[in-house]
Amino acid sequence: MMYQAVPTAATSRGGTPTESGDYVVTLDQIPRWSDVEQRSSLEGETGDQVHSNPRYANPLASSSEAGSSGNGMISKFPVDHEINSRIYLWRGEPWNLEVDVVVNSTNENLDEAHSSPGLHVAAGPGLAEQCATLGGCRTGMAKVTNAYDLPARRVIHTVGPKYALKYHTAAENALSHCYRSCLELLIDNGLQSIAMGCIYTDAKNYPREPAAHVAIRTVRRFLEKQKDKISAVVFCTTTSSDTEIYKRLLPLYFPRDEHEEEVAISKLPADVGDENGETVIDDRKIRIQALPNKPSPRSFPTPLEHPTTDLTLLRRNSNHLDSYLDPAFMSLIKDPDERRKEQWEKTAQAQSGFNFVKLLGFGDLGGPPLSAAEEYSLHSRYLAKANSLNLSEIAEMKIVYRGGVDTEGRPVMVVVGAHFLLRCLDLERFVFYVIKEFEPVIQKPYSIVYFHSAASLQVQPDLGWMKRLQQILGRKHQRNLQAIYVLHPTFHLKATILAMQLFVDNVVWKKVVYADRLLQLFKYVPREQLTIPDFVFQHDLEVNGGKGLIVDPRTKYVYQRP
Repeated sequence: MMYQAVPTAATSRGGTPTESGDYVVTLDQIPRWSDVEQRSSLEGETGDQVHSNPRYANPLASSSEAGSSGNGMISKFPVDHEINSRIYLWRGEPWNLEVDVVVNSTNENLDEAHSSPGLHVAAGPGLAEQCATLGGCRTGMAKVTNAYDLPARRVIHTVGPKYALKYHTAAENALSHCYRSCLELLIDNGLQSIAMGCIYTDAKNYPREPAAHVAIRTVRRFLEKQKDKISAVVFCTTTSSDTEIYKRLLPLYFPRDEHEEEVAISKLPADVGDENGETVIDDRKIRIQALPNKPSPRSFPTPLEHPTTDLTLLRRNSNHLDSYLDPAFMSLIKDPDERRKEQWEKTAQAQSGFNFVKLLGFGDLGGPPLSAAEEYSLHSRYLAKANSLNLSEIAEMKIVYRGGVDTEGRPVMVVVGAHFLLRCLDLERFVFYVIKEFEPVIQKPYSIVYFHSAASLQVQPDLGWMKRLQQILGRKHQRNLQAIYVLHPTFHLKATILAMQLFVDNVVWKKVVYADRLLQLFKYVPREQLTIPDFVFQHDLEVNGGKGLIVDPRTKYVYQRP
């Protein structure tokens, strides 16, 4: 065997790999997720030390503002110390671990070229030879082989889905089935510990953070039902980005105390799947309606004394069926057909107000509002697509870019109205660019600076487009946006913002702060924190005449106003 047990001195805490890599790491060298001593030591360190730790940064370091936002809601993933004691997070290759099973992410042919890098080299030629006899494997399924030269006892091979934006739900459920199939095979083979790498791969274009949500919640749901049969699940990561993702998401699904559970209520996605962790589409559920005026007996009917005939058998079977038609089972919280009808009615009501909005010159408002789950799904799909696109031509237009911070220390996004109206021809690609640029900023409180300078004579996007953009940005944007500073507003722009308050979003658009002059804007956002186009200075001089004095430290040009 090419592996040997690694001395404790050869590894840092948790069995961090040495340069040679050919050694065995045992579970007792890796701290459990519920390890109170390990967790306390991390929380006692400074922020930089925690962040640099290869396993557990403090997952609540950026979530303190949400600590009291549970509002009495019931957690979908309550604290369960017994389940938490079975969870491990380790930075390294799964096949270095001495566990019962390691998981290999591969393709339908189970060939070596598409398997997890390094697995076949570590296991030896026997693994590829056995894989060739299995007849392949379907996406979402899993098959088991011997582990050969690995310290594990078995290897489970699974095939992750290819990701496409329009098949988001199908890909999500296929990925969930990969993890569940691996855990089921673990139990079926009488084994108890498993090390799982990230099944999703760059080659299959699956966005990493949504995939991590699926992985972690599927394992959590499975352990809720089968925790007595599984002793350890090790999430293995090989990149710093995956490690950071798992450190942030694990407390949401495996909270270790009441504080983490409360924070998770506000941080979890709206859609966390069903009892198995899979996304459920209500329209595809089988709906059973109660028979009219028909009671639901709780016990089987008394057998008839007379001889059984076909008619008697039919009646008996009917009564037997009725005994199972419990109204509590047959009535859903909200019937999808009724929900669809309500959606149509909302659309009809929204359409009835279109003419009024159009008469005011604000365009088409679009459809009815989306639910929280619908907005989350929409945001996830657009973000995944945006991350897969090359949007450099939009970036070169300098329509949206990152500024510094405002006087409150909040990050600032800058939007140049004139650049948008003159340069942006492909609105769909611009939306993808906005989602991509705003995503890291909207995680915390932030502000927007909008330069309306010299943009008043151009055609502007209608309210329907603005509404759609807000829906795609999602509710996190609505919650964390603190202010929109508008420079050089016109009467038409103020009327448009009033219309957006009335017809689009009364929360976001009430955060608008108008600044007629640059000097007023600099009270909210310091000059050195902004990159301002030259024409904005010229416009300010033309509009405000001789009021005040502005010095541009970049060009050293001084506008003197008597």
